Amino acid sequence: MSSDTTSNIQPTGTPPPPEPPAGPLTEGAPPDGSPETRPGLFRDASLSAVLAGFVAVVVSYSGPLVIVLAAAHAGHLDQGQTSSWVWAISIGSGVTCVALSLRTRMPVITAFSTPGAALLVTSLGAYSYAEAVGAFVVTGLVITLVGLTGVFGRLMRQIPTAVVSAMLAGILFSFGTGVFTSLKTAPWIAGAVLVAYLLGKRFIARYAVLLALAAGVLFSALTSRLDIHIDHVELAKPVFTTPSFSAGSLIGIAVPMILATLASQNAPGMGVLSASGYRPDDRLLIGSTGVASTALAPFGSHAINLAAITAAICTGPEAHRDPRRRYVAGVSCGFFYLLIGASGSTLVVLFAGLPKELVAAVAGVALFGALAGGLTAAVKEEKDREAALITFLATASGVTIAGIGSAFWGLVFGVVAHLVLTRLRPRQASAA
Repeated sequence: MSSDTTSNIQPTGTPPPPEPPAGPLTEGAPPDGSPETRPGLFRDASLSAVLAGFVAVVVSYSGPLVIVLAAAHAGHLDQGQTSSWVWAISIGSGVTCVALSLRTRMPVITAFSTPGAALLVTSLGAYSYAEAVGAFVVTGLVITLVGLTGVFGRLMRQIPTAVVSAMLAGILFSFGTGVFTSLKTAPWIAGAVLVAYLLGKRFIARYAVLLALAAGVLFSALTSRLDIHIDHVELAKPVFTTPSFSAGSLIGIAVPMILATLASQNAPGMGVLSASGYRPDDRLLIGSTGVASTALAPFGSHAINLAAITAAICTGPEAHRDPRRRYVAGVSCGFFYLLIGASGSTLVVLFAGLPKELVAAVAGVALFGALAGGLTAAVKEEKDREAALITFLATASGVTIAGIGSAFWGLVFGVVAHLVLTRLRPRQASAA
């Protein structure tokens, strides 16, 4: 792979090579396919991109982190081990966000595995913490190997674009409706967010999400819904735990963790980037998150992977109208991850104190553009519409089968439908 990834950018409509390199496939590419001068980070920086990264982090810590803390409680971890766990997943996510976004000039958003944390809520207490750490190490090594071999990426590239776009729309559907369901329990907060977003979109589109966030925070304060109390902030103290390996923990933790992280996190994460017009290098992205997971496993990190929902916040037009400058959102997201990670769990209360309706509403309006883009691409080709519809419905249903989330099953059902509806028709016609 070339060291200058921007030289791989091609105009929309150009047939992709057999092994697509990293880089955005956008309308902003030079019409002759010539490389564009690689601009600097500060020249590319924009308030909208920085805000997109911040909103992505708010969503991450306001929801999925609660599952991590529940798993730590179920595993009887002490305060030091829990703080180290939060530090490890935050630092791992932050470093990979910053490094991969700068390396690829794409908004690469990584996060800690939410389904993996949910798995640990029920299984961590059955093993010693050292055995769990050993399972984390093995999980990271296997994901690294899967990424570096390129097998994962080759499988993802066989999936029709309409199916991938429908999966993206299905993932984001509940967040879009969350704006309106929040009106029931917090009408002033959610209403203020929606009205501010629409007004901002009409008059100053680049700052619509910022206005929505500001209005939501203001009305949260006016309605006494903010519950933020920080007595002190102290630096996190990582706790190293020597891994211990056992057949039980490998089967009970590592195997389901690997499957859940690859299928429920990395597959949708790759899909979001592809659906947003980028060509992600699977070897680099999956391999790097696997390395980060392995290196930080002794400090408590269960798995670092590509994000999907928070990635959509940073890859959509709300981050920046120019896709080539959205990578700043990835760098911004990584910076906030690192800032919070450095404080361990003390800054987590900032996000825990925000009303859930505020987080849901702001995340929803921030994802409007990505949701609209996913729906548009899903129904663009008439021959793929039914397969895309099946993918969308299966993904939006939220069904979990064998511990694997609906995004993966949406892809499976969509691909099967695509094969049945497109590959079997010629044989039936010839037989007739």
